[in-house]
Amino acid sequence: MTVSELHRHYPELVGTPLVNTDIIDDGERLATVGDGTQDFVIANHFIEHCQNPILTLQNLFRVLRAGGVLYLAVPDKRFTFDTDRPCTTTDHVMRDFTEGPECSRLEHFEEWSRLVNKREGESQIAEEVRRLVEMDYSIHFHVWAAAELLEFLVAVQRIIRFEVELFLRNGMETILILRKPLV
Repeated sequence: MTVSELHRHYPELVGTPLVNTDIIDDGERLATVGDGTQDFVIANHFIEHCQNPILTLQNLFRVLRAGGVLYLAVPDKRFTFDTDRPCTTTDHVMRDFTEGPECSRLEHFEEWSRLVNKREGESQIAEEVRRLVEMDYSIHFHVWAAAELLEFLVAVQRIIRFEVELFLRNGMETILILRKPLV
């Protein structure tokens, strides 16, 4: 999104200085970025917003040159507004990958409404879910603590070839530095 689109989508950010970017694209698909054209990709506090994290990782690695580096910072749900949410299981993310994220999209919004926004009553939750879906609001669709994130990462290596250069707990987040193999 452009800065003005971000301010419209997230009114709570109005007044917060945001940086204009060179590339505006669907970060999960990167359709405007050519294969093997990037040396370095940064996905800072991004993967949790992706409805299909495995497909997203495939595309992030697709745009990297051989030997290129992917930097991810992923919030640890235990230290955020997601603290009451259960960690996303690897099976859940695999299902989103194989069946498509629509199979769990409403569940994510319902969980967000109940456990993050603390809505009560089925009608209040249903109304908020309807509004969030209509807005295509970007929530944390998936949440992990460090151990569950590591489990997810190991499972993804069965689908995508990459090397783990660094897996580091850093306060409220986990930093991952992943490298696309040379061959």
